[in-house]
Amino acid sequence: MLMLLLLPEPAPMRGRKPSFTIHLSAAHRQELEHWLRSTNLKQGLARRGRLLLLLHQGYTLKAAAQTAGLTVRNARKWVKRYLALGLSGLADKPGRGRKPVFSPLGGTPPGQDRLRTTG
Repeated sequence: MLMLLLLPEPAPMRGRKPSFTIHLSAAHRQELEHWLRSTNLKQGLARRGRLLLLLHQGYTLKAAAQTAGLTVRNARKWVKRYLALGLSGLADKPGRGRKPVFSPLGGTPPGQDRLRTTG
């Protein structure tokens, strides 16, 4: 007589989560390789592209970040943005910096009456 024992499912393991695994489509891989060959692309985009290509080749997150010239924390951020938004997620977001004092179109900024104080 055969007796089957039903065991409860094991609890999820604690500890470190596995590193990211990236599987790039052929189109994304070609675009990222084009970024690396480009001479007029922003350096940050080229680094992010190199990071993704290295992860696709099987490098660990730490090794890929070090090779691409990023910290592990920044590398993780860019990988998450790529996974969420694709290649468009690798672009820089606009900064929160100070608003320009002078209008790019010329003329005076609103709220100024062209008076200067000497001091």
